[in-house]
Amino acid sequence: MEISEKTTEALVQLALPSAISYTDYRNLVSEHAANETTTGPIQTEALSEYTQLNNARMRRLDKTLRIPETVATQFSSTTKKQQWIVITESWCGDAAQSLPAIAKVVALAKNIELFIVLRDEHPTLMDAFLTNGSRSIPKLIVYDKEQEKVVADWGPRPSNATKMVEDFKMKHQVLTPEFKKELQVWYTKDKGQNIFEDLASLLSQSWPGKL
Repeated sequence: MEISEKTTEALVQLALPSAISYTDYRNLVSEHAANETTTGPIQTEALSEYTQLNNARMRRLDKTLRIPETVATQFSSTTKKQQWIVITESWCGDAAQSLPAIAKVVALAKNIELFIVLRDEHPTLMDAFLTNGSRSIPKLIVYDKEQEKVVADWGPRPSNATKMVEDFKMKHQVLTPEFKKELQVWYTKDKGQNIFEDLASLLSQSWPGKL
């Protein structure tokens, strides 16, 4: 069944009361990492280990990410009134790389609010923003408060990483553990720059002509 625009807007608004801030999300992930557990209904040793690794990644990125001056200026000067909702889970490696960057740019924009919801607590919302039929995360949804509609979405990976994944799948059909390690190396070397570029483009596209 195709989900209408009206239904999509309603799903976003229904999710907001249970959404948490980035600070609360970081505390939640840290708590799970300390307890060797994970968010979501499925508890496995592997998911717990991913959560611990992602907690360390986000802690590092929170301290080391540097926003390009042009991107910082764009977000600090925007007059858009938006809600940015990120669907994620603590075990997701791509989310751990992207969320610190998203939080940093939103912090510069006085009229943009960041909300985080857990995928497995909001399956209907997730199903409205599938990627090639998959519940891939993170997924960033941009809801414009003035237009009262969803105007853009982004994810689960930055544009350059997306191309890497698509090219690899074209040749090998599935992502191997070796490729996933290679992808994390790319994230480390890129230092969030591709994510910042994508987010700046997203801001421009979500209401052309009005920053």
